[in-house]
Amino acid sequence: MFSAIFGSVEQGIIYAIMALGVYLTFRVLDFPDLTVDGSFVTGAGTAATMIVLGYHPLLATLAAIVVGFVAGCMTGLLHTKGKINPLLSGILMMIALYSINLRIMGLTVENSIGRPNIPLLNSETLFSLFYGWWGNLGIDDSINNFLKSIGVQYVPGTWGTIVVVAIVVLVIKFIVDWFLKTEIGLAIRATGDNKKMIRSFSANTDNLVIIGLGISNALVALSGALIAQYAKFADIGMGIGMIVIGLASVIIGEAIFGTKTIVRTTLAVISGAIIYRIVLALALRVDLLDTGDMKLITAIIVIAALILPQYFDKRREKRRKAKRHSEQAIKNTQVLKQEGNDLA
Repeated sequence: MFSAIFGSVEQGIIYAIMALGVYLTFRVLDFPDLTVDGSFVTGAGTAATMIVLGYHPLLATLAAIVVGFVAGCMTGLLHTKGKINPLLSGILMMIALYSINLRIMGLTVENSIGRPNIPLLNSETLFSLFYGWWGNLGIDDSINNFLKSIGVQYVPGTWGTIVVVAIVVLVIKFIVDWFLKTEIGLAIRATGDNKKMIRSFSANTDNLVIIGLGISNALVALSGALIAQYAKFADIGMGIGMIVIGLASVIIGEAIFGTKTIVRTTLAVISGAIIYRIVLALALRVDLLDTGDMKLITAIIVIAALILPQYFDKRREKRRKAKRHSEQAIKNTQVLKQEGNDLA
């Protein structure tokens, strides 16, 4: 159980980067961007291809971010300059990226038009580089010995992954928080709230939408690049349903932790991604379910995250109304008693 939850937390933190990208489009820009399913694979494929070709993993990861940014900007151009429906723009770019991703991964094989997957088992990644330094510190042995002393049987091989990805995610969170409070960030938020209003202040909403989509998909591609290096492979189908996972993370986080401030909301999105992976891992441990039911479980989690907050809100509203009626009845009773005393 502990090892399953630990692995879910590791993956959840990496997927949180993708969830932050989804949050920027769906909540900040109010743009239903389905490019995510394609740009996630673009990031994974670009990073894996460059690593196999001998480039440094850090350079490969940065290249994945740039390619993801370009993909998001293309979706923005289709919508703003091509006047295509936002939902359809994302779908068209997602479809185009499928072939583009095959071409990117095909660069690792001579005379190959496309390649559906790239293994990284014997390749150096950001994580393997970090493990080389982390392993010399002796922190893993200290933590695992303590866990064994309190009765935990299955301990993780290394705590380095969760440390490095947590640092990366927190840095990205602070950058996103800072960016959304800058002049451009505030303009993007205003564009999502009311395009006509921000346009009346001579703001170029088209450019703001393009920038917002570019940044969103850059984060998604970064998440894909890290997942590829974490899982030691990149596959053309690894992005299927990624938009649903991102939405589930956003909805779960917002429902549990609230959205009063930007800082709180981005933290809620990250927490939602981790909670989603934990719930998914626990659900898969049920005997009646297996890995083939993952998409069904995802759908159920999203439905529950959408319906339950509404149910609890209605219950709270009923309690508030009942309390107001009770207070009003008490006041009326007191007024009648007072009037009776005055008459007597």
